[in-house]
Amino acid sequence: MRIVDVCAFYAPQGGGVKTYVEHKLRAARPGQEEVIVVAPGERNGTIQRTAAGCIMTIAAPRFPLDLRYRFFDDEGALHALLDRLAPDIVEVSSPWASPAMVARWKGPALRSLVMHADPLSAYAYRWFGSLASRDRIDRGFDWFWRHLRRLDQQFDMVVSASASLTARLSAGGLNKVRTIPMGVTPGLFSPSLRNRALRARLLARCDLPEDATLLIGLGRLAAEKRWPMVIEAVTAAGYDHPVGLFLLGNGRQKAAVVRAAANNPHVHLAAPITDRQEIAAILASADALVHGCEAETFCMVAAEAKASGLPLIVPDAGGAADQFLPGQGEMYEARSASGLANAIRRFVAAGPDLHWQRAARAASDVPGMDDHFERLFGAYAASLHSAADAA
Repeated sequence: MRIVDVCAFYAPQGGGVKTYVEHKLRAARPGQEEVIVVAPGERNGTIQRTAAGCIMTIAAPRFPLDLRYRFFDDEGALHALLDRLAPDIVEVSSPWASPAMVARWKGPALRSLVMHADPLSAYAYRWFGSLASRDRIDRGFDWFWRHLRRLDQQFDMVVSASASLTARLSAGGLNKVRTIPMGVTPGLFSPSLRNRALRARLLARCDLPEDATLLIGLGRLAAEKRWPMVIEAVTAAGYDHPVGLFLLGNGRQKAAVVRAAANNPHVHLAAPITDRQEIAAILASADALVHGCEAETFCMVAAEAKASGLPLIVPDAGGAADQFLPGQGEMYEARSASGLANAIRRFVAAGPDLHWQRAARAASDVPGMDDHFERLFGAYAASLHSAADAA
C-alpha cells in the first residue's frame, strides 16, 4: 500500500508536524506500507529516505507570515508528481488550498484529509469570542464550513485526532469523520525520570526555593497559545504561594511574551530544547504542565506530560481538555486568566504531590504513536479492501 502524504505544514527546522511525519516514516513496515511525504520546499528533490519511504519536495515560495514554511502554488506540478507516484492513498494534512488541489487530481487513489489544524479555534473563535457566541461566529464563517463540507464530499475519510474536534466537525455537517487519536514517542517519557536536583535547578532559574511550585510551559510563542494570559495567571496565583513558570519556546510573539514576563522574576523564558531526552526529564521533574491554548487538535505536549506522570492545568476546550483526567491537575474556563489563576490556587491547595502520584500511576496508559499509525494504516487498508469489493 503506497501512501502519499501531501504535507503543507512540514518544515525542516522542526515542529510537531515534522515529528509526526518522521515517526510515520519509521512506523511504515517495509513490504506492507510505503510512505512518501510530499512537502513544499526550496527545490524539487528528495531530502530524506528510510527503509519504507522518503520525503520529497516541490519547489515552492516562502509563506510570508512565517518564513520557516513554504506553500504549494503549482497545482500542475503536484498533479504530475502524483501521476508519477501512483499512490493507493493520498493523504492531505492541511484544510486550506492543498486538499482542493488533491481533490481536483484525476487519479484513482482514495483520499484522506487529516485535520492537523483547527483554524476556527486558532483564529476566528479567538478573535471574535469576546464579541459573539460560537454559533454566531460559525454563521459568520459559514464560507469555511462550506469549504470543509465540500472536502468531506470529495474525500473518502476525514481523520481527527481528538473526540472534541470530531464532535465539532460532525456538528458542522461533515459525515466522514473518524477519530484516530495520536500518541507519544514510545519509550521516551516516564515518571521514573523525575529528578529532584533538576527540579531544584529549574526553580532556581525562577529565583525560587525548592518548596515553591514549579509549572512548565512548552510550545510556540504564538498568539493562539496565550502565554501572556498564562503569565498573568501565574503572577496572580504567586501572591498566595510561590509559583515559578519555566517556559520553553520561541516564535513570532516572543516580544509580547517577554513584555508580559518583565515584572515577574519567577517566570523564566528559555529557548526551545531539541534534545528530546532532556525534554522528557524536565517534564517528569516539574509539578504540573500549564497550557493556555484552547485550539489544539490533539495537544501533543499534554500527552507527553501525561506519559511523564505530570499533572495538567489546561483549558476546558480543545485537544488539551481531551487529555485531562480528574484528580490529575486542574481544568479552567478557556481564555480566562482569573480562571487559570484560581485553578493554580486549587492545585497548590490540594497538594501537588497527591496529583503527581495519581498522574504517575496512570502514565503507562498514554497510547504511543505506534498505536496511532497502526490504526491509521489499518483504516486505509480496510478502505482499499472495501473499495475493491465494491468494484
